[in-house]
Amino acid sequence: MLGKKLVTAQKRGETRALCLGLGMVACSMMMYFFIGITIVPFYTKSVWTTETVCKVLKANIKDKVPCSNSEGSEDEDIFPYPCLQVWVNLTASGQEVMLYQTEDTLERNPKCSYVPGKAENSKEVKARIETIASNFKKYQTFPCYYDPGGTQSNVILSRLYPPNGLLFAFLWPTLLFTGGCLIIVLVKISQYVSVLSAWQ
Repeated sequence: MLGKKLVTAQKRGETRALCLGLGMVACSMMMYFFIGITIVPFYTKSVWTTETVCKVLKANIKDKVPCSNSEGSEDEDIFPYPCLQVWVNLTASGQEVMLYQTEDTLERNPKCSYVPGKAENSKEVKARIETIASNFKKYQTFPCYYDPGGTQSNVILSRLYPPNGLLFAFLWPTLLFTGGCLIIVLVKISQYVSVLSAWQ
C-alpha cells in the first residue's frame, strides 16, 4: 500500500516537473519571437555600425522647435523645446558632420542633435539641454558611431541596440530554454531508471 502511494507521488512529481520544463521552453520560445520582431529589426536596420572618435567643433542651441512624441499625435502632444545642434569632426574621414544622440533622434527630428522625451516642465527640458551642450564643450573628444557604407553622412553618439545589448537580450530566454530542456531530460532519465528498476 505504501509502495503504491510512493509510486503515485513520484508520478505526480514527474508530471509537474515535466509541465514546468515544457512551460519554460514555451516561454523561452515566446521571448525569442518577441525579441525577433522588436529588437532584431532595429539592430539590423541601423547602419551606424563602426566606432570611431569624434571631436566637437561647435555646439549651439537654436530657437525652439516643435516636438511630436508619436506619429499622428494630437496638437496637445506637441511641445516646443530648444534645438541643440552639435557638429563634430569625424576622425575616420575628417569630415564635418552633425551628431545625433541615437538612431531614433534622427527619425524624430533631423534638425536637432537631442530630442527630449515628453515633459510637462519646459524649464527642466531647457536646463537638461543646456547641461548637455556644456558637457559637449567640456569633453570635446569622445567615441561615436558612423556609417562605413556612406549612406548616412551623420554620426550618432550611442546605438539603441549595440551588439552586447542584443546578446544580453537573448541571454535570459536562452537560460530559460536551457533550464527547461534540462528539467525535461532529468525527468525522462528518472522515468527510464524507474522502469528499468521495476523490470529488474
